[in-house]
Amino acid sequence: MTWSKQELHDFVRERLRDFKLIVVSNREPYIHGYAGDRIECVQPASGMVAALDPIMQACGGVWVAHGSGDADMATTDANHCVDVPPENPLYKLRRVWLDKEQEAGYYYRLSNEGLWPLCHIVYRRPAFHPEDWQLYRDVNALFADAVIEEAGDSPTFVFIQDYHFGLLPRMLKDRNPNLVVAQFWHIPWPNREMFRAFPWQEELLDGMLANDLLGFHLRYHCRNFVETVDRSLECLVDHERHEITRRGKTTAVRAFPISIDFEEHSDKASGPEVAEEMVRWKRQLGLRGRVFGVGLDRIDYTKGIPDRLRSLDRFLETNPEFRERLVFLQVGVPSRIHIEEYRLLGEEIESLVEEINWKWLTRSWRPIVLLKQHLGPRAMMALHRLADFCMVTSLHDGMNLVAKEYVASRSDDDGVLILSRFTGAAGELEDAVLVNPFDREDCADAIRKALEMPAEERRRRMQKMRAVVAGNDVYRWAGKIVSSLLKFEFPQPMQPEREERILWIQSGASC
Repeated sequence: MTWSKQELHDFVRERLRDFKLIVVSNREPYIHGYAGDRIECVQPASGMVAALDPIMQACGGVWVAHGSGDADMATTDANHCVDVPPENPLYKLRRVWLDKEQEAGYYYRLSNEGLWPLCHIVYRRPAFHPEDWQLYRDVNALFADAVIEEAGDSPTFVFIQDYHFGLLPRMLKDRNPNLVVAQFWHIPWPNREMFRAFPWQEELLDGMLANDLLGFHLRYHCRNFVETVDRSLECLVDHERHEITRRGKTTAVRAFPISIDFEEHSDKASGPEVAEEMVRWKRQLGLRGRVFGVGLDRIDYTKGIPDRLRSLDRFLETNPEFRERLVFLQVGVPSRIHIEEYRLLGEEIESLVEEINWKWLTRSWRPIVLLKQHLGPRAMMALHRLADFCMVTSLHDGMNLVAKEYVASRSDDDGVLILSRFTGAAGELEDAVLVNPFDREDCADAIRKALEMPAEERRRRMQKMRAVVAGNDVYRWAGKIVSSLLKFEFPQPMQPEREERILWIQSGASC
């Protein structure tokens, strides 16, 4: 059984009709920027935005986010709000303004030089500074002000996104205990020994335990969180039910693997505009008579791009028959460029591409093309459709929606997904070619396997993966979360068929 956009819309309207819906995230779903004398509106490259924007379009409400575009302030009203999407407004975007010091301390340093490497086990040392923790507190308080203002006196369901707002749930509940608050932590949660390195662990955990519902991608991350709390705080922990009671308040911890709008993505990828884009890419990349692979990532050390490039080099060493036949496009979207480690990573990737291309290039061929830029959905779908194989070889990833987008794009039931075992998506997409991204030989062998795989096997694997993504799309993800909140916070009589549907959804949501 699947959820459609309309079914989710009807369900939320019926079950939450007396409640406001407020989503909170650092990244905004639409950014306004100046392009010469014009203002353009674009969607950022973000799996979180890709997942939540369709839900907000289906359900309406308010999205509270950091206004980061240079034309954001010029496009908002006196209440810092703008209706989105621009071409067909369906919900309200409330922007929160941060100065450079706040953005640097709360976002770049505490969140992305501290919590990000702490939670992703990719052997980067996290950095923690007391002044950044204070800025993290300050920014969480600014967002609390905006949410409280938007909620007013109305019953409100607040859905908080990610690790930027660990203190926000407690701030909201202290000011308005009647709010129903859920949070989804989009990145992994480390084991309890790893989390001991965080200097303000008790304050962060106490903030998160103000949630009525706390979601992670995987059951493993739920277990890690529950064990961390059990070791760190005085509270009552029910390990069997994955529920934690502190200060008389119970938080349910649940696994909700995030996904995409499969039907819309698949339909668009099959359309004439993407077909035209495929022709353009084929000409630009010189793909006639050649096999083609692609990697589409943010430039982040968790994504394993240097390891991937080295595995391509190893593949060409051990498979000389594919020299001058293989073209691999690595799209690297610049990310967090104010952090030195990310700048150095970008330089490392450029250097590796240059080194490998110099080693193998001929007069008419070079094996790797690097594009360090953001591509729109149409361009990415076209590359997915063209790619004989797609490499998603993250060293550690909560989910990775690029893997699901590649599968959704392949309405022709062709193509091979090479997928890291250390992504959340690997637990669902078992028919991908699963690899250890730290093992260069394993990845090189996987490329050969993808290129030599019989057409019937490619079709069988892709059909099974498409069925998995279609059956667990973003609307089912949202339906599970809302249904779980109804169970824990809004028990009330309902129609038998609705009750049966909710129980069915929840059976797949618990840890």
